[in-house]
Amino acid sequence: MEQIIIIPAIFIGLPWLILHYVTKWKTAGSITSDDEVLLEELYQLAKRLDERMDTVERLVATDNPDFQTARIMHDKEIDNAPLQELEALLAEKKGARK
Repeated sequence: MEQIIIIPAIFIGLPWLILHYVTKWKTAGSITSDDEVLLEELYQLAKRLDERMDTVERLVATDNPDFQTARIMHDKEIDNAPLQELEALLAEKKGARK
């Protein structure tokens, strides 16, 4: 009687369990297209907010000549390098989709 339960569990249940979790691990390792869209929207929002902060800082600097910004300056090439790299990757990805 115990053999009737043990044999199917070994030959059917165990492989099913292993394949089930292997599939879960493979799909969890990548982001979905919805995640990509959300990341793109967040990136665009961050760019707009950065532009707004630049505008606010320029306005404050015109009113107060002693004002020193604590943020990364937008006109320094060393600060723009990671942003340019990200924009290049996004453009490359969009080109690959078409």
